[in-house]
Amino acid sequence: MLRFVYVLIRNLHRAWMIPQAGYYAARDWKYSEEFRYQYDLKMIRQMMKTARISTSVYGRENLPSQGGYVMFPNHQGKYDALGIMYGHPLPCSVVMDDARSHMPLVSQFIDLVKGKRIKLHDIRQAAKIIQEVSAETAQGRKFIIFPAGGYKHRNGNQVDPFKPGTFKSAMKSKVPIVPVALVDSWKVYDLNSLRHVHTQVYFLKPLYYEDYKGMKSVEVCDHVYRRVCKAVRLGERNMPEQAVRC
Repeated sequence: MLRFVYVLIRNLHRAWMIPQAGYYAARDWKYSEEFRYQYDLKMIRQMMKTARISTSVYGRENLPSQGGYVMFPNHQGKYDALGIMYGHPLPCSVVMDDARSHMPLVSQFIDLVKGKRIKLHDIRQAAKIIQEVSAETAQGRKFIIFPAGGYKHRNGNQVDPFKPGTFKSAMKSKVPIVPVALVDSWKVYDLNSLRHVHTQVYFLKPLYYEDYKGMKSVEVCDHVYRRVCKAVRLGERNMPEQAVRC
């Protein structure tokens, strides 16, 4: 919380960027997905600089070169999606807990990339969001979905269990599934300190349709979970090359 308040105070003179982001988001017919994504990245980089955050990104070469796909990372805190987007070279979007998505700035971040707000306790609405993501990835869009659902404060690098149902969005559209491992992302807003924080993002080798077509969602979930857990452990030990191979 200390870091969050500090960033807000240090960027008061840039408060105009929030309504500007809302303006761009509301005119997607005028401003391209690439333009809106780059504006998001501009705000992310400014926030990182002010908040004394650095992020090392590994495994970009593992990202599919064509078409849509879904990234499935472990969830540690508010910085997770921002760290992934910072390291992702092409426009991508995110599926986020509706309850956490309406704060100033957070809302604009989501709207700029046409993110999806999911109500975790509304099964019918959640199923609708899964269908929308499935349809849009089939058309070439890229999404971040946190298969653990929410996150626990001060949970460190422990990887919470994944929910098999979240993988159906990718499996229905037969698009690649990209496991993503986050290391030390929790430190950004859980540590009550302003000291420099370093986080890591690992894009792991994807599962293509040919890899999982004979598997059930429970099996895919377990496979991705084990790979993410292994990469997080290796990342903690400062072994990025081994982690990327997971």
